[in-house]
Formats: sequence, structure tokens, C-alpha cells
Amino acid sequence: MSYALPVAFLDAANGATRTITLPEGKTLQVKIPEGAADRQMLRLKGQGMPGFGDGAPGDAYVELHVQPHSFFRSKDGNIHVDVPVTLTEAALGARIEVPTITGPVKVTVPRWSNTGTTLRLRGKGIRDHKTGQRGHQLITLKIVLPAAEEPELVAFLETWEPKTRLAPRKEMLK
Repeated sequence: MSYALPVAFLDAANGATRTITLPEGKTLQVKIPEGAADRQMLRLKGQGMPGFGDGAPGDAYVELHVQPHSFFRSKDGNIHVDVPVTLTEAALGARIEVPTITGPVKVTVPRWSNTGTTLRLRGKGIRDHKTGQRGHQLITLKIVLPAAEEPELVAFLETWEPKTRLAPRKEMLK
């Protein structure tokens, strides 16, 4: 017999124990291994239906259905997350707190970062159950402007003359 078990993204990443209730009312503790993948099958030995006659119970199989997370994505053992930063944090550099699958950590945003700048947190990804090693967390910075217009910023930008000219769409318009 087999069952489908929806699993929260962080429970699959970090491991967890969940209780499921079988149709006949029996409850089972299911240990979700750290680094569990979507559609992974777990075998619960001897927890299935009784065998024919006086036969021993068979095995139960649980298929894990990992639910998407609102901001974490997993690919090849690495965790990807987009983190918004202010214009000031990006231009001047800053020490900010970012989420990881095991809890928040502090990282340094390098001075003069841009949208798309990627920071790597070594060993903060998904643990590979074959090698025991963890992937990384890759943080992609996204510059966000203030929600409301800032008159001082507008006035500064209207009079500012950059020393180097930038053509950000040049390659797109060839």
C-alpha cells in the first residue's frame, strides 16, 4: 500500500517527523530524512496491510510531495534566494541579516553591489544523503527603491553627473 504525504519545504530540507493516519485508523510516525526530494519514496517496513492467511504485514510506501517555499528554491543541492536590499545598502555596502533554511545569518553586502550580484554561503544548502556534504546557499541581491518618492533623492539624481557613462541596454539593442 502507498500514500502521498505533503511535506513543507523546510521539513524536507532539514528533516522532520510527521504522523500519518492510515485509512483503517492506525497512525504511523514517518521520519522525513534531511535533504528529502520531491516524489521521493519512503519504505516503512512491515507497516503495510496484513499478509494472506497468517502472513506478516507487508511494507507501506510513502511518496513525499515537497511543497514550494515562498522564497527559497532548491537546485542541485543548492538553495537559491532573492534578497531585497536598499539603494544605500547596495551602493555603500552593509551588514544585513538574510534567511537560510536553518535560520537567519548576517552577511556583508559588498560596496557598489548591483541587482543580480550573487553572494555564496558555503555549506548552507541541502545535505546530500549519499556524500553527507551540504550544498551552498546562493543569495541574489535585488535593489529596491523606496515605496514613496524621496524628494532629496530625486533632486540629487537630477543634478548628478556620473564620471563614467553607462549604457545598460547596449547589448540588447544590437
